Amino acid sequence: MIRLATGRALPALAALSALALTAPSARAADAIKIGFSMEQTGNLASGGTTALRAMKIWERDINAKGGLLGRPVTLVYYDDQSSPANVPGIYTKLLDVDKVDLLVSSYGTNMIAPAMPVAMDHEKVFMTLFGTAVNDKFNYDKYFQILPNGKDTAVAPSKGWFDVAMTLNPKPKTVALLAADAEYAQNVIAGARRIIGERGLRIVYDSKYDPKTVDYLPIVRALQAANADLVYVASYPADSVGIIKAVHEVGLKASLFGGGMIGLAFAPIKVALGPMLNGITAFDVYVPEPTMKFPGVEAFLKRYQALAGKADPLGYYLPPFAYAELQVLADAVTATHGLDQDKLAKYIHDTTFHTIVGDVKFADNGEWEKSRVLFVQYQGIDGSGVEQFKQPGKQVIVYPPQFVSGKLQYPYVAVTK
Repeated sequence: MIRLATGRALPALAALSALALTAPSARAADAIKIGFSMEQTGNLASGGTTALRAMKIWERDINAKGGLLGRPVTLVYYDDQSSPANVPGIYTKLLDVDKVDLLVSSYGTNMIAPAMPVAMDHEKVFMTLFGTAVNDKFNYDKYFQILPNGKDTAVAPSKGWFDVAMTLNPKPKTVALLAADAEYAQNVIAGARRIIGERGLRIVYDSKYDPKTVDYLPIVRALQAANADLVYVASYPADSVGIIKAVHEVGLKASLFGGGMIGLAFAPIKVALGPMLNGITAFDVYVPEPTMKFPGVEAFLKRYQALAGKADPLGYYLPPFAYAELQVLADAVTATHGLDQDKLAKYIHDTTFHTIVGDVKFADNGEWEKSRVLFVQYQGIDGSGVEQFKQPGKQVIVYPPQFVSGKLQYPYVAVTK
């Protein structure tokens, strides 16, 4: 828009002003717009804000290279407040009012699922960030997921954990399951039950809790009373903190404890829990172990950490993957020479992409063709200093075999104060 100085304008300038008020600028008209919602507030903001920061780094990078198709790229986004109820309206606005060219998702299963019908109605390629088994119910051929779960995404957050558990001596026989009553956690726990059945283990406790729970002591006392060999938990960031603190208050003991506990990878949670993390074996996607040196990832993390500062001094969990999903989308636009959604979808299905989180090849359901989920065990955490989490050997990879960086320590014993 053209701003005119205050005062009386000449007729020609007045006409120009009227034109400016009815038409977007050349840059705005030419920009390729990528639309999404993101959790900037609410209980998932600890993840959403880190993803958004990484996406803005990508936006600067791509525009410094001349944009896409010779046009600048603009991110168009709104705060969904971590509420799934807000998501459909945001995506409808993005597509029908903002007229975005490309779609990506908010962070996480619960926020991706309500956007799916809108993306499908508009027949848009939908690049999504860290959802679990979302497309199982939709079977949408333009859905693509940036999360290294593999094709059978529902079992990925548990299969490796139980594979590790079955190497213990003596072999475990019983399992206790605990999960939030929300879509991600219930998808994960359903997958865990499948793996448990295949491994011949016996479930002795299987419970869900309200995500709004504040006091986890009664729940953890029930876990302890079950006296299971293995305790597998599927939880969200705030829940994970509450459960772990309760575990240490009651002194939980098990051969292996952890599982699909989201949030442990976030720097503020690592700092808050400190030594309480020791011995926990949990799902992760990236840690600074010597087996994870993908081209470009360390340089990206240095830039990200410098930008984020104290707000997120690590940036391991979501940021590299948020950046990588936009790398994939940009490569597809460049290779197909346009924004045709059918051509983009076909190219993404057919291509192996080289990203800062390694090579990515999508399966026919839009998930990664091969699983690369990590299970890490926290070892030797001393105090609450964040710098220790940048060192190898603190978040030891115990699965999958090609990325193993240390030995599993067991049994798990929560030290009470």
